[in-house]
Amino acid sequence: MERLAEQAAAFGLALTPPQLAQFARYEELLLAWNEQLNLTAIRDPAGIRLRHFLDSLTCATVTGDLSGQRLIDVGSGAGFPGLPLKLLYPSLHLVLVESVGKKARFLKAVVADLALTGVAVLAERAELLGQQPAHREQYDWVVARSVAELRILVEYLLPLCRVGGQVLAQKGTSAAAEAAQAAPAIATLGGNTPHLTPVQLPGRDQPHYLLTIPKIHPTPAGYPRRPGLPAKRPL
Repeated sequence: MERLAEQAAAFGLALTPPQLAQFARYEELLLAWNEQLNLTAIRDPAGIRLRHFLDSLTCATVTGDLSGQRLIDVGSGAGFPGLPLKLLYPSLHLVLVESVGKKARFLKAVVADLALTGVAVLAERAELLGQQPAHREQYDWVVARSVAELRILVEYLLPLCRVGGQVLAQKGTSAAAEAAQAAPAIATLGGNTPHLTPVQLPGRDQPHYLLTIPKIHPTPAGYPRRPGLPAKRPL
């Protein structure tokens, strides 16, 4: 884990020995559960540390210090990027949304094993959460990685974001094209112009992008639409 600490430091992020121990245990759990559940195609420790842990931590280069803030991770999968951000900022109030039951069970197991507080795991669809008063427009940051193309994704994310908060999507080389295509949907849902920040991970040929969207207006009541409709008929 020393290498992870060095790589995080290159992005201006400091990890303490207790935090590194938590990452080591998270890695153990991921590798063990992955034998049965196929949580990730990345099965080597070095790959997990680079392409899951460090990749998630780089979100903090645009969010800044998340201590005490409310963040919801939609389509969290094996916990990325939400759980690494929680380990970096222990007082972060985190909600992990994962509709696939086996993945949600893994997330709950990690939270329990690491004795994390201020974390909720919800095995629900984002379209439903976005219409619930307990979640609609309640979060400072709404984040997602590899869930859907942006014009679909924003209908999952922007309804959960408070006015004045931001959406963050981790995207590949298609980020700029997706942002342009999603512009009408973003405006409809209350978002402002997206901003793209390139991130270059060590040893990776292509940069990826942290795409942030400020929320400047409330989302109209009709959004998000019922489950499945955003993907079937994107805005």
